[in-house]
Amino acid sequence: MKVLFCTDGSKISYNALYNFSKWAKDVIIDVICVIDWSFLPDNVKLEAAGFSNSCANVADDILEYTKDEITKLGMLCGETVKQCGSAVESIIEQSEKEKYDIILLGSHGKKGIQKWLGSVSREIAYSDRLTTYISKEENNGARILFATDGTDSANLAVTKALEYLNLENKEIFLCTVNETADMLFLNGTLDSNWIMAIEEQQQKFSMKSLNELKERFKHKGFMTREEVVLSGNPAQKIMDYAKGKEIDLIVTGSRGKTKMQDFLLGSVSKKILENARCDVLIVKGEEG
Repeated sequence: MKVLFCTDGSKISYNALYNFSKWAKDVIIDVICVIDWSFLPDNVKLEAAGFSNSCANVADDILEYTKDEITKLGMLCGETVKQCGSAVESIIEQSEKEKYDIILLGSHGKKGIQKWLGSVSREIAYSDRLTTYISKEENNGARILFATDGTDSANLAVTKALEYLNLENKEIFLCTVNETADMLFLNGTLDSNWIMAIEEQQQKFSMKSLNELKERFKHKGFMTREEVVLSGNPAQKIMDYAKGKEIDLIVTGSRGKTKMQDFLLGSVSKKILENARCDVLIVKGEEG
């Protein structure tokens, strides 16, 4: 597996590296550090060569420190990359050049109005094809939750996680969420018999999906700790369950909506990413 670790030298970014090392399996980690001046106003001129050289030296120090940390964590460090410009554009450009399996980043987990300002981790996570591992704070790296809805994207997330992650001696939890009747379209919710029939079908489908998923893990030699069917708002129920079980990593698939679709409709993976305190691995469909 080939991973691109994106760091700015902050503790937040290294939390991602430390957490990921607890799940890593046969991994080579490239490192990118971007000197990002895009936040400066257009009227600010960087005329002094000394300032530019100072930034470059800081980036070099960050890369050297990161190489040492990767080695200490028992992983193999590959290429180190230093870029100037937009962090998001530089990371995407590097990912397209080398075709990484996972992009690894830390997130400051900003809330409120700061969400509208965007962040590097958020922009990368919302990109079309990049499977991303996002971390916010250091954790035990012992409990993993697979959130599934039985779709192709959810099944792909499980397939890739089994390929990428070391699940030996980990506690594996499985969950799926049935949306309640008040989230369905109005005409349907007026018919109680229709509601009961839908809920019965949802329950059957959910149990079938979880049992099939459980068997997949068993076939690979892993026993699951718990499988549950929840009811309500999918993102909120998944986060509540993860918090109650002290989950360290949530794995979820993404259907790869366009930015406009994502803005208008939202998505389960987006809400989990922005609000969950644990790590999140968002697996993107191969077709983007």
